[in-house]
Parts: sequence; structure tokens; C-alpha cells
Amino acid sequence: MLNTTPDDRRPSLPRRAALALAGAAALTGLVGAYTPGFAATEPSSTTPTSATDFSDCPALPAGADPARWRCEVHTAAPRLTMGKVDVTLAPITMTHAEGPMPDGTKAQVWGAMHSAPTSVPGGITGTTTGEHARRLRLAIKPEYGGRSDFYTGQFSLKFRLVSPLLPHGCTVGVSTPVDFRLKRSGPSKWVSQDPPIIEFSAYDDTFTAPAAEHCGPLTGPLNRRLGLPASSGNLMSYDATYTFRMYDQLPSA
Repeated sequence: MLNTTPDDRRPSLPRRAALALAGAAALTGLVGAYTPGFAATEPSSTTPTSATDFSDCPALPAGADPARWRCEVHTAAPRLTMGKVDVTLAPITMTHAEGPMPDGTKAQVWGAMHSAPTSVPGGITGTTTGEHARRLRLAIKPEYGGRSDFYTGQFSLKFRLVSPLLPHGCTVGVSTPVDFRLKRSGPSKWVSQDPPIIEFSAYDDTFTAPAAEHCGPLTGPLNRRLGLPASSGNLMSYDATYTFRMYDQLPSA
């Protein structure tokens, strides 16, 4: 069950975590199950998956009992300080499944992650052939980093950098994802029992951020602009809400 102790003023870690299944990375629910959604900002916004939308629930592993497995959907509104980047990320929604295997061991299966770009204040300055330097929009988009273990509060993300001056593959964490070890700092709060809706907060102020890669001729100037790589001074503040439904209660496909 979720903890209901007083908040210590730092974002709290959910009671559940993710476990890769059959060697596949799975991003899962903190302190139970959860759903993140980041506050939408320019250059584009998105409406996160509804807290009651279970369309991304993954297929269960062979032998799993649907009555003992649940699909969890969470949305979060993280504040990210990484190098010189300081933004409230656009809404993110994550979905995963968790439950016991036939031998009793706990497992989780990754479902999906949805997010949108968030503007980085100040944009980026660069030139093209025959043009003077000009400032264009720069945005950052979180993407699933391919590994997680939310039983211990760990997950990874990479951050795609979006600008007319940058190639599509320009990303922070493409070779080595940004690893977060979220620490919970206060109680999880039940907002509703039916449907189950639970709020939590978490944070990590110890993660390191690698340099951006695959950014073409602007790779060096871009990393200086963003203050990357950054081994200290980084912070992820993670406020989220999650809901869940047992697999035997999900609508049939």
C-alpha cells in the first residue's frame, strides 16, 4: 500500500518500480503504478493520454494470471535542470504492466511512452551557407531510454534536441542514456478509490548528463550552449499521478 507520511518538501517516489522481462528493459510504476505527464510548453503541446485510457497496455507474458496483473498508466509534470537547461517538460504519459510470474517472482512489462517537445529559452544560434548568424527555436523532447527498475526508483531517458539547424538524430543520451534514481520525499496521496487515482512526487539531484551527439557541425557550440556534459548541479523534480486496472477488468481487444 502507499505511504501516507508527511511530505518532507522534496518530490516523492512511488512505491512501484520497473523490472525488465526476459532481458527487455521495462519502464514501470514508482511506488505502485503511476502515470507521468509533463506541463506542455512551446514549440508544440500535446494532450497526454487520459488517466483512464488503457490502450497502451502491453500483452502479458505466457502463464501470467490476468486477475493478478494490472496495467498502470501514469502522467507526470517534471521540472528538469540539466546543465544550462531549465524547463518544465511537456506532458508525458507512460504505461506498463506488472504482476507475478507463475513461479512467484515479480515482473513488469513496458508498454509505451508519449511526450512532446518543450522550448528551450534562448533558442540556438547558427549559420547556413551564405547567411548571417541567426537565432532559431530549440526544443527538448524526452524519450524512453530503454532501461528501468522502479522497484529501486531507477529509469533512463534520452533527450532529443529539435531545431531547424539540427539533424533529426541530435540527442542527449543516445549512446549512454541519462539514468535517474528517483527518491521519494513525501506521502503518496489517494485522490480517488474508484477509479483509483494516486498522486506522488519524486526527485533526483545526483544524475549526470552526457553531451549531445549526432548534431552535425553545431555539436560543439550546442554542447557549450547547453552546458553539457554536466556531472553535477542537475535536478529532476517529478510530480505525477497514476491509475491502474487489473487485466481481467480491461475491455477485451
